[in-house]
Amino acid sequence: MQTAHLLLLILVLTPIAYSLALMRSRAVAKPLGGIRNLKALPFYYAARAALWCAIPALIVLALWAAFESKVIQGLVIASMPMDVWPESAGRASLVLSQISNVAAGSLNAASVPEHIAEAAKVLEGLRDRSDNFKAMLVALIAILGAAFAWTRVMPHINARENVERTLRWIFFLCAAVAVLTTAGIVFSVLFETLRFFEKVPITDFLFSTSWSPQTALRADQIGSDGAFGVIPLFTGTLLISAIALLVAVPTGLLSAVYLSEYASKRARATIKPLMEMLAGIPTVVYGFFAALTVAPFIRDAAAIIGLEASSQSALAAGLVMGIMIIPFVSSLSDDVINAVPQAMRDGSLALGATQSETMKKVIFPAALPGIIGGILLAASRAIGETMIVVMAAGLAANLTANPLESVTTVTVQIATLLVGDQEFDSAKTLSAFALGALLFIVTLMLNVVALKIVRKYREQYD
Repeated sequence: MQTAHLLLLILVLTPIAYSLALMRSRAVAKPLGGIRNLKALPFYYAARAALWCAIPALIVLALWAAFESKVIQGLVIASMPMDVWPESAGRASLVLSQISNVAAGSLNAASVPEHIAEAAKVLEGLRDRSDNFKAMLVALIAILGAAFAWTRVMPHINARENVERTLRWIFFLCAAVAVLTTAGIVFSVLFETLRFFEKVPITDFLFSTSWSPQTALRADQIGSDGAFGVIPLFTGTLLISAIALLVAVPTGLLSAVYLSEYASKRARATIKPLMEMLAGIPTVVYGFFAALTVAPFIRDAAAIIGLEASSQSALAAGLVMGIMIIPFVSSLSDDVINAVPQAMRDGSLALGATQSETMKKVIFPAALPGIIGGILLAASRAIGETMIVVMAAGLAANLTANPLESVTTVTVQIATLLVGDQEFDSAKTLSAFALGALLFIVTLMLNVVALKIVRKYREQYD
């Protein structure tokens, strides 16, 4: 039985356990003179039964899903003759992929060695037995948990404390997921980054001005060392992001001021949804617009005034990206401005200030921390954008500040380096993790600086 079917089974058993425990709690309370003689309301006894039915079964299912693949792969490798065991982790991955393709029927068993075909049969058998045993175990645990909770419906047991204690642990685990996920991302990227720096000196990575990660397969080929200078990539990233923010921040902020302070209700109800529709357009559509419309227009306009512009330019990507992130700045700034207490507006107007003076001297300073947060969100979206840059700015790692030339960004190179089947043993592939780690550090530093700025201005209104 598939995992999705088991989840559906648990979802079916849980309300059944809830209903049975609810009926039993009411039946137990009836001879005692009513539910007031129970230590908890019937709802808590029923909720405890539902938790006992669902949580242990979900834990077993999650653990099974986490370790099933590794265990089966180990057993499959162990079933093969010792003389054909893969000698490295990379080779083992390729062998297991081939075995899986044969087992799935996408690869003809007659076209592979005999030990691969036999291993595919072993894999099929192990998967079938694993699925059957998993289904029986999960169903049995769910039923036993519900039955145990049903037998514990007693007047002297305070089910409310049990339910609330369990919910507190669930809330804590949900909060810890974000922290553990962040830690997992950091350590996984850091591990691969350290492997990259074993092959390429960190000084060459940080201070070199040449980026050409195409390494040869053999040491005697030309260009076998590659070039991994990150400066051109970050220069392109900052150039395109700066252009995007120069477009998005003034436009989005001024539109938010208009919608929140000056527009009529009818105009606001029309303009705001239309503006927020920009956030729902896929980035690939923006990329087509940039490559087919904006970039040729910039090239032709530059030629008219005597300038030379590339058919793929940072200006085209930045302009379209700025249009894309206008809703982030506008919507968040509008919400923050509307959240400023009306009493501050009334007090300023009562003292004789005009509406524009009230906006400039009172509302805008009070909303500044939230506005900065919206700008930071827009900046992070601009820095992380890939598709528009690929289609409008190209892949050339040029070290230039000219917005009319072709550039590339860190995220584009990460995507390019990891496209297709890759072995994580070469400096070319590992450089993607080094780029990700450096981008993570730079973004973290920007966020820390921004938080300090926000706190400085927020203290004036505490």
